[in-house]
Amino acid sequence: MTAPQRPRVPRRALDGVLLLDKPIGLSSNDALIRAKRLYLAKKAGHTGTLDPLATGLLPLCFGEATKFSQDLLEADKTYEATMRLGIRTTTGDAEGEALDTRAVTCDEAAVRVALARFIGDIVQVPPMYSALKRDGKPLYEYARAGQTVAREGRQVMIHALELIACALPDVTFRVTCSKGTYVRTLAEDIGEALGCGAHLVALRRTGVGALTLEHAVTLDALSDATQAERDGWLQPVDALLSTFPEVHLNEDDTRRFLHGQRLKLSSLTIGADAANAPRVRVYAAQGRLLGVAKQGEGVLAPERLVVTTGS
Repeated sequence: MTAPQRPRVPRRALDGVLLLDKPIGLSSNDALIRAKRLYLAKKAGHTGTLDPLATGLLPLCFGEATKFSQDLLEADKTYEATMRLGIRTTTGDAEGEALDTRAVTCDEAAVRVALARFIGDIVQVPPMYSALKRDGKPLYEYARAGQTVAREGRQVMIHALELIACALPDVTFRVTCSKGTYVRTLAEDIGEALGCGAHLVALRRTGVGALTLEHAVTLDALSDATQAERDGWLQPVDALLSTFPEVHLNEDDTRRFLHGQRLKLSSLTIGADAANAPRVRVYAAQGRLLGVAKQGEGVLAPERLVVTTGS
C-alpha cells in the first residue's frame, strides 16, 4: 500500500529583491534554493556567485526582479579580505595545500606601498581553481586532475584598495573592483610583490553596486521569521536600478511604452539628471515601475519591461 502523497504547497508570485548575508560553507545556488523554499517563490535567481568560503552580500531576485539581475552581474563589488603572507597554496586560499613557505620580512609600510601599486587598471591571470571554461570544461576540473592549462591575462579595474589591519603575517584590506576580479589572485599577486607569497584566508562581500549589507538578513533569521516578517525584508524591484536616473510617463505614453513602442524624447518631460543618461528606469505617473529603457537618436526605447497585474 503506497503512502498518501503530501499536498503540494502552492508557490507564490513574488516580485522583489532579498539582500542575503550568505554564511560560510554554502554555495550561492544552495543559498538561493533555501531562500526560494522559505518564500515559496515561483521564480528566483541570484546575481552572480559568491564562493562557498566567502560570506556576505548575495542579492537574490524574485519574479520580475530576475529580469534585471544582469545589471548587478556587471556592477562593481566591494570586499573585505584577509590574506596570510608567507605561504602560497594550490587554490590561492585556505582550502588548498601549501606550495611553498617563505619568510615574511616586510613591515606595514611595505604593505601599504604594495597595495598602492595595485590600484587602477591591472592584468590578472585567472586561477586554475575557477569556473572559467576551457574547451567546454571548467578550469577547476583540469586543476583537480593535476593539469595546468594556459590562461590569458584579463584586464580588471581596482577602484580602491585600503589597508584595514596589519598583524603580520595576516593583512586585512578592503577592495572595490570591477566585475571579473579574483580577490584570491589579487592577494597572491600582492604577496609576490612583497617577495613572500600569500593566500586568502577570509573573504566577505560588503557591496554590490549601490547595494550594501546594511539591510541584509541571514538565512537563520529568515528561517525563524513569520512569512509576513520575511516579506518585510524584500526590497522593491527597482532596488536593483537605483543608479539609473528616473523618467516618469503620462497615461498615454505609459500605454505605448508597455506595448514596446519607442517614444520621442522631444515629447517627454525629462529631468536634467536623466537627459544624457544612456539608460533610465521608467515609471508611470503614479509611481509604478514600468521597466528600463535606452535613450538615443531622439527616442526612448523600451529595453526590459516589468509585467504587473493590469499592465
